[in-house]
Amino acid sequence: MTQAPTDTSPEPRPQDATLFQDEEISLSDLQWDDAPVLIVFWLLAFVVFLQFFTRYVLNDSLGWTEEIARYLLIAVTFIGAIMAVRKTSHIAVEILYRWFPRPFRKVMQTVVDLTGVVFYGALTWFTYQLAGRTFQKMVSIDVPKSWLYYGVAVCFALMTLYAVIVLVQHLRAGTSRLIDPALHEATPSME
Repeated sequence: MTQAPTDTSPEPRPQDATLFQDEEISLSDLQWDDAPVLIVFWLLAFVVFLQFFTRYVLNDSLGWTEEIARYLLIAVTFIGAIMAVRKTSHIAVEILYRWFPRPFRKVMQTVVDLTGVVFYGALTWFTYQLAGRTFQKMVSIDVPKSWLYYGVAVCFALMTLYAVIVLVQHLRAGTSRLIDPALHEATPSME
């Protein structure tokens, strides 16, 4: 007589269930100036779908779709970076804020904000200079590549503007999102 195998796996604990639950998605922090990244993203999705459709369904690929998709991906990256600067959601090493006293954290945040302003401002200038020295045309369409570089320079200029706004907000509030989560409600507190 054979006996049915017994299940020896441990029962899931109630606290394990919370590890795999989805977090709620909140779109409350979107603004009107986030629309360009959504438009360019969906244009990119359309171009990539068109490339796939013409290559694998029609068996006659459109030559310009690959290059345009590459440039649209670059545009999504830099336009999305503008949104990240506005939301102060760029990647940062935040663990040091826990061990320093509050006054030193304020100084560190000011240094970080000033560094961001200088960095984005310098990249605006360098990209503008690069665009002025670029005379090539795109391979598949007759458009100057400098237009892409000027677009990236505009993105860096807007990042600089938003970095200045964030700096002013932090200086006026005397705090940052890492010290006072009420300033940036979408960001969890590190304290």
